[in-house]
Parts: sequence; structure tokens; C-alpha cells
Amino acid sequence: MIELRDVHKYFGTNHVLRGVNLTVPRGKTLVVIGRSGCGKSVLLRVMIGLLRPDSGTVLFDGEDITTMSERQMNRIRLRTGMLFQNAALFDSLTVAENVGFGLKQNTSKSDAEIARIVAGKLAVVDLAGVESKYSSELSGGMRKRVGLARAIAMDPALILYDEPTTGLDPIMGDVINTLIVKLKRTMQTTAVAVTHDMTSAYKIADRIVMLHDGIIVAEGAPDEVRDTADPLLGQFIRGEAEGPIPVGV
Repeated sequence: MIELRDVHKYFGTNHVLRGVNLTVPRGKTLVVIGRSGCGKSVLLRVMIGLLRPDSGTVLFDGEDITTMSERQMNRIRLRTGMLFQNAALFDSLTVAENVGFGLKQNTSKSDAEIARIVAGKLAVVDLAGVESKYSSELSGGMRKRVGLARAIAMDPALILYDEPTTGLDPIMGDVINTLIVKLKRTMQTTAVAVTHDMTSAYKIADRIVMLHDGIIVAEGAPDEVRDTADPLLGQFIRGEAEGPIPVGV
């Protein structure tokens, strides 16, 4: 579904992606792990053209998106859904308006049809009947699920998850993980998730890759990652500091 070939991305002098080579198989969930600030969220945005790489190639379903115009990219983006780290709901809109936002902006569907789709997607994430509420009335877990309903509103071929369990307690985090697994099974979508939550990674992933210093340094199935002998990968999944914490930190 997605292929990155020798992708580099700079922000000023900060070389964030340093030659990433990565394949996302169709119909599978790929999880990208790595320390905070390693470029995981940048990688997600490069995959769907929200950020342009400085060099390298990004193929989306066989099409090179690095050379596309913004108009052409919009066609690609309409085939994707994204759950942002903080859900990114519009505070001034109701739940129904948030979930139906993409449908309203990008389709010619009637208000009645959009309302029907919105109700259906909210039911999928176990939030039936909250259409009239505002984000300020929702718990953190509910906001995440509304964001997920919005991500799937247009039946995307690809769903991106940016730290899907961040800010949630373990039980609500497991609710989100279970929904991600459910959506893959019922909608047969391809998915990419970035996270530092290994419980989440093990549950939702078909394949796990580790991003470190701007490159992919490890890859494997969840069981292979869990039982790794790789010292760098093992240190991350066990949550071990690299050395003594300096005095005063």
C-alpha cells in the first residue's frame, strides 16, 4: 500500500529522516516504535504528503506522491483517515459535525445521508447517541473514539494512528486498541500506527519496526520483537535508561 525509498527530511539543520526504507503491506497493520522526538509523527505525515520529503520516493498504492500537485494529493488524502494524538476535534462543532466534517466538505451527500453515516460510525466505536454533545462534554477516551469515528467516516483505504493511546488510562487504552483491531477486521483497511506504548504495539501490530536516529534499525513480527536479542530494540521495549541519570536532572 505504501513504500518509502531512501526518504530524507530536514527541518533546518535537523536531519529527522535519514534514508528511511519501509514497506506497508496492504491489509496489514504496521506499528512504528521509537523514542520521543525520533521522527515517528514526521514519518506518518510524509506517508500521505502532509510533509514533502527533501529527497527520496514515497509510493501510495503504486503512485509516486512526491511529484504530485496539491490537487492530486487531495485525491490521495481522501483515501486516508487519521486519528491524531490529541483527537484534534473542533471545539465549536458538535460530535456529529466533527465526524461528518470530511463528508460535508468533500462529497455531495445530503444532510440526511451524512447523519446516517455519522450515526453508523459512532455506533462502530460504541458511542451511539452522542451526536449533539460538544468535545468539552466528553472524556478523553470519548474524544479519542469520536476522532476515530471521524477517521473512518469516508471508509478510507488507509488509517494512520498517531500515538492512539497517549493520555489514556490502561483500560481505555485497551478499548482503543480493541477498536483498532476490530476496524482492521471489519473494514479490511491498511493501517500505520506510531507509538511508544509496547502494550498497544503488541496487540494491534502485524509487523513492528523501530525508528532510531532517523532510520529503521529493527523489524519483526510482535513475537519476534518481544523476544529480540537486539540490544537497542531490547533496551527500548524494556524501558531501560541508557546510563545513570545525571545529578540534578
